[in-house]
Amino acid sequence: MRLISSQFDTGIIVRRSLFLLILLILTLGNLFVLFRGLNSPQAMDQAQISREIARGNGFTTKMIRPVAYYQAQKARNRTVSLTGFQDTYHSPLNPLLNAAVLKLIGADDSNAWQMNESEMVFPLDRVIATVSTLFFLMAIGVNYLLISRIFDAKIAGVCAILMLFCETFWNFSLSGLPQMLMLLLFSCGIYFVYRAVEAATEGRIAMTPAIIAGVFFTLLALTHWMTVWIALGYIIFAAVAFRPRGIVGISILALIMVAGIGPVLRNQSITDSPFGTAFLTLYNGLGNGTEAAVMRTTDLEAEPLVLDGLISKIMRTTLLQATDIIPLLGGIVIAPLFFIALLHPFKRASIASFRWAILLMWGSAAFGLAFFGISKDELDPNQLHILFAPIMTAYGLAFISILWSRLEFVASTPILQNVHHFVIVGICALPLVLALPMKVRVGMQLRDRGGVPHWPPYYAPAMNSKKAGLKGWTTEKQVVFSDQPWAVAWYADRVSVWLPPTHEGFEKIETIATDLQTPVAGILISPSSHGSGPLSEVAAQYKDFTYLVLDGRSFFTNYPSGVSLFDREPKTQAIAKRYPYRQPLVGMDMVYYSDRPIRGANGDTEK
Repeated sequence: MRLISSQFDTGIIVRRSLFLLILLILTLGNLFVLFRGLNSPQAMDQAQISREIARGNGFTTKMIRPVAYYQAQKARNRTVSLTGFQDTYHSPLNPLLNAAVLKLIGADDSNAWQMNESEMVFPLDRVIATVSTLFFLMAIGVNYLLISRIFDAKIAGVCAILMLFCETFWNFSLSGLPQMLMLLLFSCGIYFVYRAVEAATEGRIAMTPAIIAGVFFTLLALTHWMTVWIALGYIIFAAVAFRPRGIVGISILALIMVAGIGPVLRNQSITDSPFGTAFLTLYNGLGNGTEAAVMRTTDLEAEPLVLDGLISKIMRTTLLQATDIIPLLGGIVIAPLFFIALLHPFKRASIASFRWAILLMWGSAAFGLAFFGISKDELDPNQLHILFAPIMTAYGLAFISILWSRLEFVASTPILQNVHHFVIVGICALPLVLALPMKVRVGMQLRDRGGVPHWPPYYAPAMNSKKAGLKGWTTEKQVVFSDQPWAVAWYADRVSVWLPPTHEGFEKIETIATDLQTPVAGILISPSSHGSGPLSEVAAQYKDFTYLVLDGRSFFTNYPSGVSLFDREPKTQAIAKRYPYRQPLVGMDMVYYSDRPIRGANGDTEK
């Protein structure tokens, strides 16, 4: 017995040591060798807000959405300063946590984290990604504890391996989006939900763990407003499943409402709407356009929310979620089997009951996304399904394990008992494993320069450089219009307005900026616009500024003579005369149109 126990302990130690070694290799490799910088607009936006918080400027932003300015101006019935502009788009928790880290490392001083000439990736990008990655690693640990409690250590271990080798999880970790913090909070929340379910099935009062779960779901809601839908699903379950009936659900609802009072009152005072600019994401799901289109408008009344065909829009988004359920669950092919496992009569009452809690929360989230929209983009900021991937994987794996063990040839051949685990891990890990060699090769070649940037469309050196970049060409009292204002705000540390679709909208904000003694210095155009899709889509999105967006490409195509398009559009000719100096930043793919001559990196200035 002692020998068997010793062998058993040795086996566990070896497996866990190997897991930790792979975890360490993947973590360090992704953060240092393979890291390419942030690549999500919302992540960069939250990062620059975090820096403003760290500087003691409160929840302010240097990225100005024209519609947010319209809301603020209308609410206050006066001109609002473009500097120190209050943000009502993002949930507060993730920026606050990142702000604490940025303050701790001295990143509130922009000069302390200035890029050197050899760097291609902004150093603070790696800091933001590291924080997100740590949340991911903690989430793996919490899910291991939860799944071990529900099923056993074997299923928990396989789920942890699947999480570790899931490319989608790593992509979110390195993007800087709050999904990994959300995953950690959600995992903690459902851990206590399961504790409450266990207590309820054993006839005990489940009040304490149920309320603790409610605290985590409240924090989750403060990380991303859309997760209120998940909390709603939990409230419905708690009201029915836990005694005293309804009291637990009402208590949790009250907890979330109390936590939301502060943001709601703040939003109301800034935008005259309790939900602030964030509510306009509704245009993604139910609107006749896109969220980007409404965010760039300078007159919300000109972009009314058209609810014609409401049912068909909801059905379309619902169908999208159903058909793409595997990629939405991180590409873990076993996770959707959770829905089949709902039909299996699990012997333990707590396991059987808990799956209905998961289903209610997932169904509520899917219903909310049917209104607010979700795209096929892997890093969609509204991606909530990924939070359910680990627990759904556990149920799917348990279901497959039960069926596998009942096969006669498996029952008679002990060596085959775990074969299905290896097959599932192999299939799910394949995307990450196949992509690694090329990523490692490229990353090692440019490791001395901090990595390979996400170009196109992002190139931090063009904005952060004080000698040959946007930061050096402008001052803190100047404003820049751009098709990627989140990148300008984060990398150049300058106030940037999202380029409106019409010349009237541009000139309206331009006049306001001049009157406020924060004049517009220029316009930055990047692949975020001209590389965003077919020409027809670019023209539909940028309307009056289509010629400006295509100007760099046209100039390059006809080089060296060059053909300028910007000043050929009648609607923008006056604007072109005010910003006539064309300065290439990354060839003609990223061009800065300035109001004055600029000495570029090569000492030349185009006009």
